[in-house]
Amino acid sequence: MEKLGEQASRLVLVIYPFQGHINPMLQLAAIFHSKGYSITIVHPEFNSPNPSNHPQFTFISIPDKLLESKVSLSPGDFMSLVLALNKNCAAPLKQCLKRILDEMHPYERIAGIVYDALMYFAQTVADDLGLPGISMRPTAAAMLLFAVIPHPDQESVFENQLPELQPLQLKQMVAAMSENPTDAMSEVRAAALNATKRSSAMIANTMDFLEEVALSKIKEYSPAPIFTIGPFHKLAPSNSSSLLKEDAYCISWLDKQAPKSVIYASFGSMASLSKQDIVEIAWGLANSEQPFLWVIRPGLVLGSEGTELLPEGFQEKVGERGCIVKWAPQREVLAHDAVGGFWTHCGWNSTLESVSEGVAMLCKPCFGDQFLNMRYICYVWQIGLELDNELERGKIEGAIKRLMVDIEGVEIRNKAMDLKKKAEICLREGGTSYSSLNEFTKRIL
Repeated sequence: MEKLGEQASRLVLVIYPFQGHINPMLQLAAIFHSKGYSITIVHPEFNSPNPSNHPQFTFISIPDKLLESKVSLSPGDFMSLVLALNKNCAAPLKQCLKRILDEMHPYERIAGIVYDALMYFAQTVADDLGLPGISMRPTAAAMLLFAVIPHPDQESVFENQLPELQPLQLKQMVAAMSENPTDAMSEVRAAALNATKRSSAMIANTMDFLEEVALSKIKEYSPAPIFTIGPFHKLAPSNSSSLLKEDAYCISWLDKQAPKSVIYASFGSMASLSKQDIVEIAWGLANSEQPFLWVIRPGLVLGSEGTELLPEGFQEKVGERGCIVKWAPQREVLAHDAVGGFWTHCGWNSTLESVSEGVAMLCKPCFGDQFLNMRYICYVWQIGLELDNELERGKIEGAIKRLMVDIEGVEIRNKAMDLKKKAEICLREGGTSYSSLNEFTKRIL
């Protein structure tokens, strides 16, 4: 165990058990480990990460009782799942931390509990044990505006005080969240806001230049300091935390393609499409005449492998111009010279990975914060195109050509490369993300 000064410091990280949340938390753990901290990962039994991928961490599983709770794991019942995890995992986490404290060496201490913002119960446990609770936000920092600005003031603040953020349509999001709220939604929102107010600090997976206006307003309202230590995946040593097996064949296929010619299509680990969507996407890609790499994961269409739904004549038309895999090593794909565009669901991890590599995006959000991310991409940073309304082959073909071939696409790709350069500056010594990480480390020590 490494010592920091005279004491060795341990950070306990509490994971929300879905791919888009597991990845950034394990990346953050790797960043902290590189700074000399010992790391304990506490995770529910559901979707457990593979400890063998991260031998430098201690992993502890706690019971989540999701099967007993009979909670749906679909995005449509998202709030009920969050509520169940927070209720079921609180007592096991407290027992786990007490055990760690009892067994610690005299020269070791727990420096803090870093928890995914959706696992807000960890703040109460941290308070009960007299430990600092630190909220990690795996979304755009702009989502924090809903947490730090008092609810009655939000609509007027978003309408009158943030003209630079009008393209994000925050006022409309407030209105949508206020329409027909379920009991679970109201309970989760109240508890999460309460935890945010009590946290010792917040960590955001973002970069200052990407969200300058939102961050300035967050700092104005937030009682806790916010540290922008992003993008995590660029600061962390590279380790796979994928719950799905990555198909490396697509990299050798990309090696044979012309520079910036390939459109990469992947819709994340949670999105659902219909059988007809698959057909329309297939013909849209085929008719665009662009080389494409398409991820069709099992379950993308409910109860299906997906690939058996490809239309007759599709494979013959595309031949070697198309590559279809069940899951791709996305960071490696986006960094590949052959990739010129990314058709994405606009998850925040995917957004940051694309920005970091200067890849322009074709955007089709599915749910939640993905709509805010899309508006950042298309209407604030202007490094992508929105694919709106229903998926239809003609619109898909046209959008791909606009992004990959037309003058409009050239301008968008140039702006994407400009953001990549700014991201690189953030990560260097003296850059905002680099400095924010060092400041966080000093504060928590």
